[in-house]
Amino acid sequence: MAREKTKPEEEKAAKEKATKAENVVLIGRKPVMNYVVACITFFNAGEKKVVVKARGRAISRAVDTIELLRRAFVKDLEIKNIAVGTEKLVRAEGQESNVSTIEITVTKAGSK
Repeated sequence: MAREKTKPEEEKAAKEKATKAENVVLIGRKPVMNYVVACITFFNAGEKKVVVKARGRAISRAVDTIELLRRAFVKDLEIKNIAVGTEKLVRAEGQESNVSTIEITVTKAGSK
């Protein structure tokens, strides 16, 4: 019986975590325009802020995404926060390596 009580709580926590991460765009290897469209989609869906996350070589693509979004598509875009960091990854060979990370939080200035 104790498991039955915790299962709905776990599901609720998972849903809350999913709703918090809905406005996150993870940058990978796709063309920059794909990520710009993803950000625009979030803003059109009513999100007030969007977080763009990247690591390693994709960091430059994240910066390009924000700049293209700001200059061409959303004129009243505000950059609220830029957080940089480092993650330790363990490669397949068992070797540890450091990978740089970036999180850029942007908001639409004219959003009510």
